[in-house]
Amino acid sequence: MSALPRAAELGLIGCRMCGLVCRTVAGNVKLDGDGVDDAMACPRCGSTLRRRKTNSYARTWALLIAGFILYIPANVLPIMRTASLNDVDDNTIISGVVELWTNGSADLAIIVFLASIVVPMLKFLSLGMLLVSSRRGSDWARLQRAKLYRLVEFIGYWSMLDVFVVALLTALVRFNVLSRVEPLPGVIFFGLTVVLTMLASMSFDPRLIWDGRSTDD
Repeated sequence: MSALPRAAELGLIGCRMCGLVCRTVAGNVKLDGDGVDDAMACPRCGSTLRRRKTNSYARTWALLIAGFILYIPANVLPIMRTASLNDVDDNTIISGVVELWTNGSADLAIIVFLASIVVPMLKFLSLGMLLVSSRRGSDWARLQRAKLYRLVEFIGYWSMLDVFVVALLTALVRFNVLSRVEPLPGVIFFGLTVVLTMLASMSFDPRLIWDGRSTDD
């Protein structure tokens, strides 16, 4: 795979907005003082063409670390309160999974555990590995790492399952006079964690996997 030419070597650049592959003209695309391609517009949609996403490493690391910090209170703080005539119960993500399991809803407990615990942790580990290996210019399993990145992007939206469940229960149980469900601060931190990890995966430029270089310009 390393013997194959890159698009930059062939004088090609792809538009990130419409996907059009454009041929660069000498003098039209050059690097400015910050290591960023100078302006060249896509002939189809008019967007500015960039060989690589600007500051991909720095922005991805910042979003990933912020998401991990918010993931701690998302698991420690309760995300939902269920109140009835005789009982008030606050549930964190883990306690909610345990309660579902003990109440006989093992299949639902597994789904919530995978979407709320396993998927976010795998995203943190996967993006961290992609950042480190790309920064070091590693040629190890480049095709598999590219597939891993596409998988991380695909499953990112499913991490919102807990937020959707709390929102639906809050709306539905509110019509019941004898009980109610209220969202608690934990669900806000969890939602922010999911959004930040999604932004982190969007900020990472998968073309860096194939560059084998230590810069993202």
